[in-house]
Parts: sequence; structure tokens; C-alpha cells
Amino acid sequence: MSSLIVKPSGTPLIGSARIPGDKSIGHRSLLFSALADGDVVVKGLSPGKDNERTRHAMAALGVEIEDLPTGQICVHGVGLRGLKRAADAIECGNSGTTMRLLAGILAAQPFDSVMVGDSSLSVRPMRRIAAPLRLMGASLSGESGKDEDEIYPPLRIGGLGDKRLQGIRYEQPVASAQVKSAILLAGLFAEGETVVVEPGASRDHTESMLAHMGAPLTVLGNVITLDTRGWDGRLQAAPISVPGDPSSAAFIVAAALVAGVERVGVYDVCMSRRRTGFLDALGELGGRVEQECRSETSGGPVADLVVSYGAADHLQGAVIEGEMVLRALDELPILAIVAARAHGVSDFRDAGELRIKESDRIATTCEMLRNLGVEVEEREDGFSLEGLGGAPFKACEIDSHGDHRIAMSGVIAGLAADGPVRVTDAANVATSFPSFVETLNALGAQIENGE
Repeated sequence: MSSLIVKPSGTPLIGSARIPGDKSIGHRSLLFSALADGDVVVKGLSPGKDNERTRHAMAALGVEIEDLPTGQICVHGVGLRGLKRAADAIECGNSGTTMRLLAGILAAQPFDSVMVGDSSLSVRPMRRIAAPLRLMGASLSGESGKDEDEIYPPLRIGGLGDKRLQGIRYEQPVASAQVKSAILLAGLFAEGETVVVEPGASRDHTESMLAHMGAPLTVLGNVITLDTRGWDGRLQAAPISVPGDPSSAAFIVAAALVAGVERVGVYDVCMSRRRTGFLDALGELGGRVEQECRSETSGGPVADLVVSYGAADHLQGAVIEGEMVLRALDELPILAIVAARAHGVSDFRDAGELRIKESDRIATTCEMLRNLGVEVEEREDGFSLEGLGGAPFKACEIDSHGDHRIAMSGVIAGLAADGPVRVTDAANVATSFPSFVETLNALGAQIENGE
């Protein structure tokens, strides 16, 4: 699937969809289960390549992971002290989450480790995790690049031998769930208190899972404290249910809003407030999305998302900024597609973190919009665009630049274009949503594999 060809949607979308398990929770379910004291059954793990990277990484470190006949997996936890040195460098592929979170675990081990990634991951910055882990006593080094103060993969992590990390108080300069999680993972092995102070509310899946497994964690506002004094060092082997990925759900919901809909439902979606900024942003843009069948699982609150009213004529430009951006960062490219179908100007601000994703997502989103015939102004921390007011996008070719979210956003735009849209370098969609094309086609889209 090197490219995808999208034909304009001739009829409203209709049907229901189940999406892959939440990628962020999936990574953590594998990491924490591996460190648990016993067997952990995980339900709903995504088959996407990013979660596979974490699974293979833990297997390389001596953790047995068994596929069950039910479609679930069983992680045979080895406890905090049971990991073994990998025979070779640990391959993280395109998964920055695998590399950054696993660094927190490996930083506390007695043995040396090396983590490598693909060409995209190899140019993503790693000083943000190296700095706090070094303060805890870890040894991390990487490759130099255009920024002399930065380091890049491969990451080399020195073994501690018989030493232990020390707890620290770390005030994050930028809210980042990955950095927070790396510190807390290292804190499981450290002496004393490990305290993380967030400047804003990032995803809290790590805190929820630590609490679920009995770790000595407290959360007070934006201050997370992990205190190992008096703790027996055992994570409970509690089962984990991974809900549907809201980032994947956002593409199906957006497709219904921009291409027209009779009724589309997306089942069992994670509804953690720190993951639903895209729903708030869609509301600002005039998109109606109903929540049905709300319930609670070990992975947090879930609900079915239903779109039964969607027309570009009713979408209006909006300002998307501040805390809403933090809760919808991964969804900003597809939100830009929705905004581009609306009437009026939309302004996306406070999104500088997009510059260091799988691609420079500010630059690649703006390039995609221009190719689609949308007027857009790029800024360092975001962009503004002039909506087409319901007019179709221009038929074109979109280069995803190896970024799965740009590729999927381009496909959704193609449903509302005036002719076929080709999205190149589309194999990366399997990173997070392997059944993306099949899911959309089942709702009435017409998407074909290109060359």
C-alpha cells in the first residue's frame, strides 16, 4: 500500500465501526504488565505496528507474551527486577512512545541497552527524556545533529550495575505525557520520592495504570508523586482492558462530518477527558457528535460516538488554542480538514509540539491544505486557514511524508474533493489503524490501493 486513491463520496456515509485499541494505553499495558508480579491478561490491544514494537521490545528483554484463543494476550510479568539484557539493539521502528517510555525502564537496569528507530524516529529529539533521567543518575547518550544541544537515536543507556536511581522533583518545561511517563517508570526503580510537576494536563494513562496495579502513587492537581519508601516493589497482576483509540475514532467522525452522513457510529471509544479535546474542537467548529452507552472499564471511561447530522454548510470557523490543543494535539491535522470545509477563518494556536512529531506536522498539514486548494498561513506554533464554505477540495496528490496522521487526513479530504485524490507513502497508516481503508469502505467510501 504505497499509495491510496480516494474517489469523492457520492452518497452519505452510513454504518458502524470498531476501531483499534487505544495506542497510548496499549503501550503502557505491555510495559506495566511486563513489570508486574504475575500474569496479566490484556484485552483489546491494537494490532498496529507501534504497539507491536513495544511488544517485541519486551520480548527482547525476556518477557513472554502469549496470544490467547480469545484474541486477548497474556503477559507473563517478570517483576521489577526480572528483565534480561537484549541480545541486540532494540528496534523501535517509528514508535517514539516505545523509545521514550522504555528509556525510563532501561535507565534503571543493571545492564547496558541500545535502542534504534527508522529514519523518521532517528531525527526526533530525545534530550527531553535524557535530561530528567540523567538527574536521577542514569547514563544516556545519543547522536548529535543540527542542534548541538540535542541528541537523537540511536539511544545508548548505560547499566547501573548494583546502583539505584534516585528520586527527583522535576518541573516539566512543556507538558508531555511521554516525558512524564519515562520519569515515573524510572521512579518505580528509584530510591525515595519521584515528583513530576506538569505545566498543563497531558494524558494521564500512566497514572491511571499505576494506580490500577497498586503502585504508591498520589496525584494532587498537576503534581504526581511516586514514593517507593516502604513499598514492597511489586506491581499487582491486574487484568487490563484497552478501549478504542479516540485518535482513530476522530478520523471516522471527521469523515462523516465532511463527506455527509446518514448515521455513523463508532463503538467503545476511550473518553478520558485528556483525550477528548477533538470532540470539544469539533463542537467549536459546529460539528455534532453524540455520546451513547457510557461505561467504565479498567482503561477508563468509554462511550459510543454517533454522528447522524453532518453537512459542511453548517460548519463554522473557530479558534482552537490553549488547553484544548493539548488535549487534541494528535488530531489537529484532521481537525484542520474539518475546518477547511467550514465557513470562515479557523486559527490553530499553541501547537508548537507538532513540529517534532512523525513529521513537522505544522508544515505537512499546511502543505496538504494548499494542495487541496485551501488558503493557509503557517506560523511557528500553528496556522490559520480560510474555509471553503462547503465547496469541495481540489483533486490533487498528497505526500504524507511518512506520517500516518497526514496520510489518513488526506484520505478523509479526498471524500469531499471534486475528483480523485492520491495519497502517497501511505503504508504508514498501519502504524496506528491497520483496518483504516476497510473500515471507511464499509461505511460507503471508495478507496483503492494505488501502485
